[in-house]
Amino acid sequence: MMIEVLKSKLHCVKVTEANLNYMGSITIDEDLMDAAGLIAGEKVQVVDNNNGERLETYVIKGERGSGCICLNGAAARKVQVGDTVIIISYALMDFEEARTFSPKVIFPENNKIIH
Repeated sequence: MMIEVLKSKLHCVKVTEANLNYMGSITIDEDLMDAAGLIAGEKVQVVDNNNGERLETYVIKGERGSGCICLNGAAARKVQVGDTVIIISYALMDFEEARTFSPKVIFPENNKIIH
């Protein structure tokens, strides 16, 4: 049996831009992507802590070190610049593998990875 489980999460990052005129997706700083194990094109869920909106989209690579979290296209209507969001990715895996799997949960500070 396959089940869907939490793969990774960027917890409480700030929206830096909302671009209605882009064709869609979420742009994420490549440093944040690497830390959370996200890849370009990966499906993610975005949860806005400020207004309760939840949406699904896909990741595009943002400039490394920029701290960029930009909702594009229709998703730009669901957030405001400065909102705090959680970006969540899931993975399908075998039930037994899922029992021992440890997701990557990242807690950036000011949209930066602190080492």
